[in-house]
This record gives sequence, structure tokens and C-alpha cells, in this order.
Amino acid sequence: MSIPGAGLDLPELHAQALAATGRLVAQVKPDQMGRATPCEGWDVRTLLNHVVGGNWWVQELAGGKTIEEVGDRLDGDVLGDDPAGAYDASAAAAAAAFRAPGAMDAPCAVSYGPVPGAVYAGHRFVDVLIHGWDLAKGTGQDTTLDPDLVAACWTVVEPQAALLQSSGAFDTDVTAPEGADPQTRLLAALGRRP
Repeated sequence: MSIPGAGLDLPELHAQALAATGRLVAQVKPDQMGRATPCEGWDVRTLLNHVVGGNWWVQELAGGKTIEEVGDRLDGDVLGDDPAGAYDASAAAAAAAFRAPGAMDAPCAVSYGPVPGAVYAGHRFVDVLIHGWDLAKGTGQDTTLDPDLVAACWTVVEPQAALLQSSGAFDTDVTAPEGADPQTRLLAALGRRP
């Protein structure tokens, strides 16, 4: 199986994306939780719940569990009354799971798998980074992503852009303008309108 982003330090990039998004999460005010985000039908709280839940899933699936073994334990609200604290705890767990010895080669029984941990880490890197942009957009924060993370994310996204776009998870009517910067091209490929 070809690994999109092979050659990149995916655990480190994932951890850097978690940290970047964490800085945005820390700035979200309680009265912003109901604001709309670029993710259709998701307000800020729903978006954060998705990312935090996804982080907890990393700990489970990269740790060798199956979706069936986890069951419905991570369904529903995983934020509680401290969304930033929930994010930080889940981010630390997710980063540690992908940094564990052998994690990039171990099979992960994700919904589209099993796949090697490196594939799952690449997808989580993309998810965390792009949802950080969504969060910044929804809460009026600076939407500029780290250019090095954008370049690495494009390395993961580009070879599977058609597959990602056909998944139904992204708006496919978005095209980056001629001469667009790398962040704009990446966001457009993933259905975002900067």
C-alpha cells in the first residue's frame, strides 16, 4: 500500500497540527460555541467535539482496538464543561499514540481499513490542521496556517485528492483561483472557501 506523505515525520507533523489547533481552541470564548463554522451544519461546539472525539479515537485505534471494541463509549458529548481542557487531554493522548514505537507500521482498524498507522496519522494530521482553520474562521481568529504544515499537508492530500473529494465529506465545487497561494489551494482542494 502506498502511503500518502511517505517520508514525512507524520507523528511530529500531527503533533504540531494538534499544538497549532490547540492555540486556537484556547482562545474560543463560551459565547462563541454556537457560532457557525465552514463545516455545513456544524457550530463551533460540534466541530470541537468532532476533533476531540477523533483524538480519543486515535488513542484507541492506534493502540490496537477495533471500532467494535470501543463501541459507543466515544459517542455524544466528549467536551463536558471544559472544552479547552478536553482538547488538551485528547491531543496529548493522540500525539502519544502515534509517537509510540511501531505505531506507523501497526494496522489500525479504522472505518476505511485496516490501514497502516502512517495512513491514519496522515489523515488525522489533515483533519486536525484543516479543522483548526475552520475553528479560526468560525470564531474570528487569524486563519493563517503555518506554511510548513500547509506544505506537508499538501504532500499528504495531493496524491489522494480525488479520493477525498469523492468521499462526500467535502464541497467539490470549490476551485482555487489562478496563482493562488499554497494555503488557498489546499483549502480549496478540501472544499473550503477562504
